[in-house]
Amino acid sequence: MEKTLRSPRHVRLVQLIVDKRKQAGLSQSELAKAIDRYQSVVAAIESGGRRIDVVEFLDLAETIGFDPHEVLSEVVAVPKAKSKRR
Repeated sequence: MEKTLRSPRHVRLVQLIVDKRKQAGLSQSELAKAIDRYQSVVAAIESGGRRIDVVEFLDLAETIGFDPHEVLSEVVAVPKAKSKRR
């Protein structure tokens, strides 16, 4: 299995989370406070430098107010990265 950090699917997931946060009118700081994390954690997620686990994703969805199923459907639609195995 290829690394997932910064893969096309990870990039799309991050884009969607950022878009949903902005549509909800939340700043990174406001979101961080709502999920009891530092703003730097939200920034690391949004820059693509930090993985998002399933429970964290569900917490983000609930806090921001988006349907996690819809977001995951969009992520699944992104083709997987090509394998670099020899």
